[in-house]
Amino acid sequence: MAKKSSIQKNLRRMRLAKRFEAKRSALKAITMDRTTPIEERFGAMIKLAKVSRNSSKVRIRLRCELTGRPRGNYRKFKLCRMKLRDLASHGQISGMVKASW
Repeated sequence: MAKKSSIQKNLRRMRLAKRFEAKRSALKAITMDRTTPIEERFGAMIKLAKVSRNSSKVRIRLRCELTGRPRGNYRKFKLCRMKLRDLASHGQISGMVKASW
């Protein structure tokens, strides 16, 4: 089980990313647009720098939904490898069976 503080920090990052998504994308569009004047683009860059860093989607870490483990996760199931195997062995994940030959 991961530390509760690291799980909560990741959840806070998700909330911030969702809240500032429109603002960040608008500022990024201005900075990337070559047709806008350089002063306006530079101003947009400064505003983007002032927005919280944790509001960026890149800062969000994929964690297991059950344990909070940060490594060895499957995006499709949002589970770490150990919990995925455990649930698949018990038949809790529909359509997935443990290989046996």
